[in-house]
Amino acid sequence: MKTIKNWQFKQQKNNEIILSCDNKHSLHLFVLEKKLIRILFKRNCELRLDRTWMIAPEGHDVPWEGRDRMSVAGFSLPSFELQQTENQLTLETEYLRLTIHQPLWMEWEHKIDGEWFPLTKDRKTGAYQLGASEPGISHFMNRGENEFYYGLGEKTGDLNREGRRFEMRNLDAMGYDASKTDPLYKHVPFYITKTTSDESAASFGLFYDNLASCWFDLGNELDNYHIKYRHYRAEDGDLDLYFMYGDCIKNVTKQFVSLTGGTAFGPKWSLGYSGSTMQYTDAENSQELLEGFVDQCLDNGIPCDSFQLSSGYTSIGNKRYVFNWNYNKVPNPNAMSDYFHANGMKLAANIKPCLLHDHPRFEEAKEKGLFIKDSEADQPENSVFWDAEGSHLDFTNPDTVKWWQDNIKEQLLEKGIDSTWNDNNEYEIWDKGARCFGFGKEILVSLIRPLQPLLMMRASYEAQAKYAPNLRPFLISRSGCPGMSRYVQTWSGDNRTNWASLKYNIKMGLGMSLSGLYNLGHDVGGFSGDKPDPELFARWVQNGVMNPRFTIHSWNDDGSVNEPWMHPSVTPIIRDAMKLRYQLLPYLYNCLYQAHAHHEPMLRPTFLDHENDLNTFVENDDYLLGKDLLVASVVEDSQRRRTVYLPNNHNGWYDYYTGQWYSAGQSVTLDAPLEHIPLLIRAGAIIPTSERIASVDTTKDNIRNLDIYPIPGIGKSKCSLFDDDGESNAYQTGHHIILDINMSSTNQLVKLEITRSGEFQPAYESLKLRLPQSETRQLIINGEVYRHGDAFLLTAAR
Repeated sequence: MKTIKNWQFKQQKNNEIILSCDNKHSLHLFVLEKKLIRILFKRNCELRLDRTWMIAPEGHDVPWEGRDRMSVAGFSLPSFELQQTENQLTLETEYLRLTIHQPLWMEWEHKIDGEWFPLTKDRKTGAYQLGASEPGISHFMNRGENEFYYGLGEKTGDLNREGRRFEMRNLDAMGYDASKTDPLYKHVPFYITKTTSDESAASFGLFYDNLASCWFDLGNELDNYHIKYRHYRAEDGDLDLYFMYGDCIKNVTKQFVSLTGGTAFGPKWSLGYSGSTMQYTDAENSQELLEGFVDQCLDNGIPCDSFQLSSGYTSIGNKRYVFNWNYNKVPNPNAMSDYFHANGMKLAANIKPCLLHDHPRFEEAKEKGLFIKDSEADQPENSVFWDAEGSHLDFTNPDTVKWWQDNIKEQLLEKGIDSTWNDNNEYEIWDKGARCFGFGKEILVSLIRPLQPLLMMRASYEAQAKYAPNLRPFLISRSGCPGMSRYVQTWSGDNRTNWASLKYNIKMGLGMSLSGLYNLGHDVGGFSGDKPDPELFARWVQNGVMNPRFTIHSWNDDGSVNEPWMHPSVTPIIRDAMKLRYQLLPYLYNCLYQAHAHHEPMLRPTFLDHENDLNTFVENDDYLLGKDLLVASVVEDSQRRRTVYLPNNHNGWYDYYTGQWYSAGQSVTLDAPLEHIPLLIRAGAIIPTSERIASVDTTKDNIRNLDIYPIPGIGKSKCSLFDDDGESNAYQTGHHIILDINMSSTNQLVKLEITRSGEFQPAYESLKLRLPQSETRQLIINGEVYRHGDAFLLTAAR
């Protein structure tokens, strides 16, 4: 690796500034937005990869063959000031100032109330390094005394990444230790720095648009010859950095989500309980067991919206063969699908992108050239996969995409399967020179391994959308990279069954959320190892129902199955937790819409909305579901009391169960019986809830509550509540309902102003008004007096 030292101004082309570096490389600076500046190096004035698939501003998807890496389409390209002296070049927007020094290092400042403050800067010694004879890139930055680091996607351990080193190299890490295993399944080269100095606290994000395997060191490494530093290193690819500024962490995350294409708006049923297990489809009587699951849900009073078929339905012997139905196990897939559908449940089928060499259709796919090719011969690459050897499909080949989509249609959708579960798609190909078709321009797999799962899930998404054009597709994927949220829901992979996984999966979910992966969850109950005991299972379900994805999934060592009724002693507790989930489904659905429409995180660390309260930055096990619901999970065995810190929102919090109000900015100790975990509601919130405790059916969801939590004393708050038919794209053309609610409180009154927009007519015609038992002030809505328990007619909205 050679350090880039000297630079010389070459030219300005609109919002692009071009510098020559060491008389051989070029540096390109792009002012894309007022708070977004891009830095791109071209080694020997050439790009290592001339396309990107992760950048999709304004929600416009990327062409299949990729977006031109030099494109600035979709950005506002604001005006900026450019100043140059002999040894400095300065770019200045309304909010950001970037100074390039000689020899090469960069310094960033941000503006507060008209005054510039330091934000961050590179390490002055060896800030930018490029491989000389071999590929490789590095970027070194100073490490400040008062900095917290968040993000990097799906990472184990504490939420603050300071002091640790992480690797991005997608692996199938079954049974990982949620406190320390690294790397895992996803490639997310993005993290946020939070500075905590009092006068100029701010946040900024660094996104390296590179799909090659890489490392982030955020304070683990020390070197006597340099001041404290942090760094990014990659084994290949381009040094292409997006620097985004925000006055708070949340706004940086929202910028990143906008930059990478946003969040898909899945159907409402995707937020219901989804069952799954390896055991059912591994058994010889799979169809009988699967249909029996439906019956047991009904017998035990368990609401369920879907079931995820593990890959055993494709087996020949003990191996898995994608798109191959084992008709001995599942004699009649269509009849099975019909049985699920008749009982209000959807089916998602597991699919894998690697064909074992004895796959019945391997030779067909080889003949058509659908596989990634070996580095030395025009033969399919060879990889270990599921205790055998196989070859990976190449989704940069349009013929592969068509073959894949045809099989999804013929082998799954036409058999009644509703959704695809894109699994085992880490693409563990260690022949770095293996060749991808690259849409006609060959690319080494080492440059784009995480791209393959991204294109795989896109192919699945488009197949589902084409087959059912009036329905919003729902998909799941385990592996991926930034941009995957355009298509799928995800989860934290094959966790281990223990209390540590429950505790650290919470932090993993928050880390993913801060990294733009909003629609996520975990394998509730634990996927691998021993089956959970009754208490661990109950606590895991109580936590699981408070995540966007709620799936109980398992492959227990003893052959048992994690099912809601697996421990009769806690089945009533499980049932109550699931009842709470379905009561809150309107709230969860509104959170999903806000994520889709406004890039709002669904899972939120307690500091995300309370950066004024430094206590919220202390590592803890609490989080917010949406903006209003504080979840205090129990993550220790035998714990029956739980100390909860109430973030200082200035208005206080209500106990969800009792309605008792607590002042903010204090720790309280609450009862945490095995029957439930502590939940608190933000004062000033309005929570929509449902009385339907059954699979999603918007035509039958005819009782809707409006749970109102007024600010004590004097205060104001507002919210926006969305609803629609739960499955179509008609919401985009006005077939939805949005209630905008402004609430103001005085010592005598609680006043709501409710306005309505959209053409959708829900099954419920009114909203049942509910207030905390302690609330005695008069309630006035749109000028009329109401009481607790009254119905507010939707026609009365303005």
